[in-house]
Amino acid sequence: MKWYSKILYAPLGWGLHLLALMPWWVLYLHAHVLYFIAYHLIGYRRKVVQQNLAECFPEKSEQERKAIEKEFYHHFADYVVETLKLLHISDDEMRKRLVFHNAHVIDDALDNGQSIVLYAAHYGNWEWVTSITLWFDSVRHSDAVQGQVYQPLENEWFDRFFLRLRQRFHTVCISKKAILREMISCEREGRHLGIGFIADQHPWTNDEGHVLDFLHHPTAFVTGAEAIGRKLHCRAAYFDMRKLRRGHYECTLVPLSDDIASEPRGSITTRYARLLEQRIKEEPAYWLWTHKRWKRPVTFPDGYTRENELEFYASR
Repeated sequence: MKWYSKILYAPLGWGLHLLALMPWWVLYLHAHVLYFIAYHLIGYRRKVVQQNLAECFPEKSEQERKAIEKEFYHHFADYVVETLKLLHISDDEMRKRLVFHNAHVIDDALDNGQSIVLYAAHYGNWEWVTSITLWFDSVRHSDAVQGQVYQPLENEWFDRFFLRLRQRFHTVCISKKAILREMISCEREGRHLGIGFIADQHPWTNDEGHVLDFLHHPTAFVTGAEAIGRKLHCRAAYFDMRKLRRGHYECTLVPLSDDIASEPRGSITTRYARLLEQRIKEEPAYWLWTHKRWKRPVTFPDGYTRENELEFYASR
């Protein structure tokens, strides 16, 4: 990072650290202000949110969608201040605010000499999911690698800042361009991994072969996590997150496979998509609706239907 960038961003860094030291009630006062600015004053991506909700929930009334929209912006403001709190939150408080269920599936995989692919989404507070390291047996598996795949940000200061947040609980951040190489390298060294993939973003244009009917849209899903897991005979699980109340979540690890290589091709990606869709339909306000998920439209391949999707992709 260039020296003048450090000077330019230094006051911002100090301010964010100071804010993160504040008690929760002060943080949530800031969240109220942030909500008012984002929703009422500047209308941050409101047209995107409204269009997404209208297309994904055509069966709901305009009044119902408006309620989801407002609740989403309130939650998004909470997400921002909760993420900043990672700078100073204690391990004990983190355990109280995000409770994991079924975390033993990671220990089970490592005990069996396998790595595990962990599917996540932009739902709830996805930045807090890295605290999973507080819930598995780090003593018994001290040589295991717990990490996540990430896309480096263009702005170097913000990239370093978010890396610091995401590595708060001793997770390793691996660039998605290097993930396969790093996982193969660890496996060769006899070290197994629990690697998180946020898999609900739009895939690169060269990875649009897995299109599903998702929230009333033909939707291309990222297949890289399944491809890597298949190559390395990994287990797979899904982070099913729920928001209980402000600043409190629970997350259940739902097993998807004991060995991805033994499953029909495309089945893990499809199961993940269906679990995520179910969660969004049940509690829609906590997904990232400002995300332009369908900015590059795709079409269903010939012969695909929602009813035959598992068999359809397994046969390709």
